[in-house]
Amino acid sequence: MGYWGQPCSVENLVDPACYTPIMQTSKSPKQTARVAYLAAKEALPPYSHQCSPHKFTQPQLVACLVLKEFFATDYRGITAILEDSSDLRKVLGLKTVPHYTTLQKAAARLLKKKIMRKLIAGILTIAAQEKLIKPKVQLAALDSTGFESHHVSHYFVKRRSKNDPLQYQQTTYARYPKLGLVCDCANHLILSGVTGQGPGPDITHYQEALSEASQQRPLDTLLADAGYDSEASHSLVRTKYHTKTIIPARIGRPTTKLPLTHYRRQMATNFDRQTYGQRWQVETVMSMLKRNFGAALKARSYWSQSREMMLRVFSHNVMIVLPVF
Repeated sequence: MGYWGQPCSVENLVDPACYTPIMQTSKSPKQTARVAYLAAKEALPPYSHQCSPHKFTQPQLVACLVLKEFFATDYRGITAILEDSSDLRKVLGLKTVPHYTTLQKAAARLLKKKIMRKLIAGILTIAAQEKLIKPKVQLAALDSTGFESHHVSHYFVKRRSKNDPLQYQQTTYARYPKLGLVCDCANHLILSGVTGQGPGPDITHYQEALSEASQQRPLDTLLADAGYDSEASHSLVRTKYHTKTIIPARIGRPTTKLPLTHYRRQMATNFDRQTYGQRWQVETVMSMLKRNFGAALKARSYWSQSREMMLRVFSHNVMIVLPVF
């Protein structure tokens, strides 16, 4: 009996019947802090520079930031929680509690894309040690989701009225934080995350998300919805990463004609609907992110929102690993 709730072997791992994950996230702040601390120690050196103050290590600060997301609070809130919790301080080896501005500056430094890749690699290494993730991901899924912002930016566009060409009508557009991610369908671990702004087509983060996911783990099969459909999407993944793609071919107007290109025609004539049915696993991951951490971001600026979304990705993986750790 594996992590999927079904007897599975390497041979039948791609069988959708094996993919009924029973993953759950930890609700223990002490365990969350401990695993986040271990994952950060796996990925980062204790200090960023030999001349740094050496008051708090980088893994300690990362774990404090994960606890901030765990408690769905802000920088002042997590410092107050650490002040009141000697157990959490003991787990992280904190002799004193970092000031909230220390955590704010640490977030700006430690949550950049390059370091976040290392942190995600660190938690995936721990997941592999606990036999939660395979050396090669058999079935991965790609999708994107939007988050709410308390101060949504609006800009106004004037367009000519349809009824009267001489008149203008005012239209309001809202920009919102957007996260594209690739997850392992077998365990709901996130392999990569790409941040951006919506509204916009999903295909914009396709190549970057796949590149980062493939650097973490090789992918055998990738599932994605019709928003990613194009011959270039199939060709890129199949030739560069040697990954099979299952993406439904979009058909605009009703027609009996088949797509002209090779892979899109293959999707139209020989579509593996049973395996594609497991694409809902990535929907579950996005639901878990919003249920555990909230659907709204606290950050205001674009880059701060990007860092907060990536911190949630790392925190999600930490909480997935905990129940089997």
